[in-house]
Parts: sequence; C-alpha cells; structure tokens
Amino acid sequence: MQVYDKRNFKTIVLIAAIILLMYAVISYLPDVLLGLAYLFRLITPFIIGLAIAFILNVFMNVIEKLMKKAVKDEENSKFVKKFMRPLSLFLSIGIVIGALLILMFLIVPEFKRTGEMIAESFPSYLKNLEAWYDSLSKRLPFDLPKSELSTLDISWERFNELFSGFIKRRGSIFSATLGITTSIFNVILNVALGFVFAMYVLLQKEKLANQMRKLLYAFLSIEKVDRILSVSILSHRIFTGFVTGQLLEGVILGSLCFLGMLALSFPYATVISVLVGFTALIPVFGAFFGTAVGVFLILMVDPMQALWFIVFILVLQQIDGNFIYPRVVGHSIGLPGIWVLAAVTLGGSSFGILGMLLGVPLASVFYTLLKEAVNRRLARKNLTDRAER
Repeated sequence: MQVYDKRNFKTIVLIAAIILLMYAVISYLPDVLLGLAYLFRLITPFIIGLAIAFILNVFMNVIEKLMKKAVKDEENSKFVKKFMRPLSLFLSIGIVIGALLILMFLIVPEFKRTGEMIAESFPSYLKNLEAWYDSLSKRLPFDLPKSELSTLDISWERFNELFSGFIKRRGSIFSATLGITTSIFNVILNVALGFVFAMYVLLQKEKLANQMRKLLYAFLSIEKVDRILSVSILSHRIFTGFVTGQLLEGVILGSLCFLGMLALSFPYATVISVLVGFTALIPVFGAFFGTAVGVFLILMVDPMQALWFIVFILVLQQIDGNFIYPRVVGHSIGLPGIWVLAAVTLGGSSFGILGMLLGVPLASVFYTLLKEAVNRRLARKNLTDRAER
C-alpha cells in the first residue's frame, strides 16, 4: 500500500509540473520562441555536421568493406586498419566534392550560355512562339484566345527598373547588400563548423557510439536502453538504405533521360539529364523540378520539341515509378507508395526541400514501429487471423 501511495504521489507531482510548465510556456510564448530560435542557431552547425557525417558515412562504409576484402595477409591488414579510416574519409570527401564540381561545371556554364542567348534573342523567341501559337490555333477545330505576346514590354531596361524599385522598397542598397553578405557569411561559417564536427564524428564514431551506450545504460533501465538501441539501428538502416537508393535511382534516371534525349535528338541533353538525375534525389516530385527547367530551355529552341519532351518525361516517370523506384528504394525503406506520397507532401509543405528529403525515411521508421506494435497487440489478443481477413 505504501508503494502504491508513493507512485500516486509521483504521478501527481509530475502532472502538476507539466501543468506549470505549459502555463509558463503559454504566458511567455514570445520569449520562449525567441529562446528556441536562439538555441536552434547555436546547434545549427552540429545539425549540419551530423547530416554531412551521415552522407559521408554511406560512402565510407562501402570503401572500408572494399579495402578489407582487398587485403588478405596479416601484415598488410594491420597497416590498412591503421590508415583505413582516414583514407576512406578522404576518398569519401573526394567523391562528394568531385560529384558536386562535375555538376557545377556541367550546369553553370550551360545556364550562362543559355542566359546570354536568351538576352540577345528573346524578342525573336516571342515572335516565333506567337507564330507557332497562331498556326496551332488554325489547325484546331475550335478557336484559341488571341495571343498578346507581341504587346508585352519585356526588355532588360524594364527588368532593371523593376529590380531597382524592389531594392528601394526593401531599403537602401547598402543595407540590402550588408544583409545578404551577413547571411552568406553565416551559412559558410555554419557549414565550415559542421564539416569540422563531421570529421571528428566520423574518425571516432565507434568510440562515440560506445560512450553514448554507456551513458544510456548508466541512467536508464536495461529494457528502455535496448528499445532505444533497437529503434536507432532500425532508423540507421532505413536512412542508409534511403540515401543509397536515392543516389542510385538518380544515376539510373539521369542516364535513361540522357540516352532517351540523345535518341530523340532533344537539345541540351547533358545539362537537362544531369539536372533531372540530381533533382530526383527528392522523392516523387524531384524530377519534375528538373523537367521544368528542361522544358524552359527547349522551349527557347523549339516549342514543339518542348511538348514532346514533356511526353517523354511523363513516360520516363511511369517507368521509374513502376519499375525502378520500387526495386531500388522501395525495398530499402519498406514504405507503401501512398505513404511515400503523403510523407513527401506533408514534409514539403511543412519544411520545404529538407522536409521532402527527410519525410520519407522518417515516415518509414514510424510506419515500421507502428506495424510492429500493431502486430504485437493483435498476437496478444489472438486476433491476427481475424484482422487479416
């Protein structure tokens, strides 16, 4: 009876503390939000560092496995074990930076050249587009609205006037430039600090994991720690499979897009294919971002080809959605297609591109945990067969 009363007392104290905490948060909500924003700014470099470490760790694991297989004799094995971690980390960084540089060298010059071409020939593009629109309207059995592209006042002088007005509304040029410079500096500083933090994490990941395990066992019960470790292993497996699958899927989709564009004689095959493959890292909707840019580039050359390019991408997306994505990514995350769409939609609307990237693996973790809990409860009630009817 005394134990029961003690438990009741602890429960009452806990409820009272939660009520007081909620009252304090509601009463001082603006200050709480400012404090949370300040705390988030402080830990931003560490969050970035963990994200960098996670991505690099995917490549490090593969490189380390290959190095272990390549070395068989004991003498060389000791040498490799000593330098395996720094070497695999260096190679992983080189792979990621090399891929980003290739992407920049392929896309940036092409966009620069395209921008210069548009600046020189935009009026003629409008005339060609209007002529194509008029010829299309004559072929159709119904009347299309009259084109008014020729009446548009589009010039670089007009663009400069609009941009200058925007700067004046936002404040002086000096203050606007200072704000942009400060933001860029903060981003660079956070990424640099995050990169250094990621290096320390990756070089000592086993030691850090062991320290965290000791900390958990010291302050929590064995059952709780085992559950936390089980969820952590599940999350790591799903996130690793998702990142690996998305990278592989992006390469496959970009390659298929490049081969298809070459076969169909579409312009800008290289830059559009790289862009489609890169944006395919965002599940479901990613490739459409690259498609929109590709449509715009091809539209400047031939509007009819732009329409055929849209048809080509739609067919490619069907192939990817029905055959490539389920086999490359779907098995690694174990999430049905409808929940993938829901996770991307909700994540994107809440947290933008970052939400799209993290929404699918997070939803997969919750889905797996919920599925296990439901199966345990059904088995406990002897309702498994009845529920599966």
